Amino acid sequence: MFNRLKMTVAALALTAGTAFAAQDSITIGMVLEPPNLDPTAGAAAAIDEVVYANVFEGLTRFGPDGSVNPALAESWDISDDGLTYTFHLHDGVKFHDGTDMNADDVVFSLNRARAEDSTNAQKALFAGIESVTAVDPLTVEVKLSAPNGSFPFNMAWGDAVIVGEESIADEATNPVGTGPFKFANWVQGDRVELVRNDAYWGDAPALATATFKFISDPNAAFAAMMAGDVDAFPNFPAPETLEQFKSDPRFKVIIGSTEGETILSTNNKSGALADVRVREAIAHAINRQEIIDGAMFGYGTPIGTHFAPHNPAYVDLTGLSAYDPELSRKLLAEAGQEGLKLRLMLPPPTYARRGGEIIASQLRAVGIETEISNLEWAQWIEQVFKGKDFDLTIVSHTEPADINIYARPDYYFQYDSPEFRALMDQLNLATNPAKRAAIQGAAEMLIAKDYVNGYLFQLAKTGVANAKIQGLWENSPTQANDLTGVSWTD
Repeated sequence: MFNRLKMTVAALALTAGTAFAAQDSITIGMVLEPPNLDPTAGAAAAIDEVVYANVFEGLTRFGPDGSVNPALAESWDISDDGLTYTFHLHDGVKFHDGTDMNADDVVFSLNRARAEDSTNAQKALFAGIESVTAVDPLTVEVKLSAPNGSFPFNMAWGDAVIVGEESIADEATNPVGTGPFKFANWVQGDRVELVRNDAYWGDAPALATATFKFISDPNAAFAAMMAGDVDAFPNFPAPETLEQFKSDPRFKVIIGSTEGETILSTNNKSGALADVRVREAIAHAINRQEIIDGAMFGYGTPIGTHFAPHNPAYVDLTGLSAYDPELSRKLLAEAGQEGLKLRLMLPPPTYARRGGEIIASQLRAVGIETEISNLEWAQWIEQVFKGKDFDLTIVSHTEPADINIYARPDYYFQYDSPEFRALMDQLNLATNPAKRAAIQGAAEMLIAKDYVNGYLFQLAKTGVANAKIQGLWENSPTQANDLTGVSWTD
């Protein structure tokens, strides 16, 4: 009897221990698989969704409320003329390969990002840097060619993380950062696995392991959550099922905002689309609410320009492109474009595939036919983003406060406006919040009146998680699944 009791107690202890151990691991669902894992050499948001703040860190970082906070730099000083930033680095920081992270790595990272042959997707973030100097191992001096009040903000982007020269050659497939988690494994087509970095310089995360599971199909995502194969899906692709999750005590639904301006991106140099009348006709053919209801089941905020509605500098310009199919037909006739046919390239996200079908129907109603091509993410990057071989596409720009992309004539939608570039130059020089807001408002108005793109809606953050998980971001001020504050409750 006594032996049986001991065996029972031992079995219970083993079961309890196993259950307890399971609570320091998490499986996160993601719609898209990243094409690589180097955020300094790729444009895909899915890269940052895995590695931002988890594997890689920058001088500064975004907090869950969108604030810019210290990261590898514990503090920084700005010269009176605004041209020199002196960053003071944390002591004792090591890369995951055991090498020290010091001022030389910051010099290497920033010079690499701004080099002539740089493949950084946000190279413009570094354009104003004149020089980067290691004053001593823990001090870096960055000189700018002109004052830039956004510089600490720029350094918080995933594209500005600090990397080591020793590991950079393999960063895309074997990322080595300074973050609280280390890369462990990548089963392509299925998952990426991270493990806790026990040598982390900062506060240790509660989680010991994290798996990012890639599930693009909405039905499969729903099934994975219901079965417990996935613990959380921060950007859940099946909003039509959220009510079911809300009524199930095993789960919690997390609704927030993102920086994701979802747009009908338009190639401004492709045939008839070079005519502003055609672009305006497309804008007036779009019924935003019908797209939000049909593709996102009501989750989304209409926008009329490339700016987040929750930003204090946002200007509501939806009236400039209000749904007006009669005006669309009139503008197309004036442009001599009856019978226009355009290529609509759709990447995998639900908002794009479902939204694309609705927009195709809306355009058909005013006389514009579309040839739809469903592309995988890698195809979209190569053909649309890099190759500019498209007429229309739908994508959500999730980078924070990224209206400055319209100042880049070689950007994939190929908008070329000296007036807009002049506004961005003024914005970079401005430090007064009211003045910056006025300049941003003028920039919002300019691209809205030029009908550069079809502005659809601000992407809502519709997440689902196990009810025992705490610390997931409600909003997405940047494209990240930051696990540094995530834990399980009892």
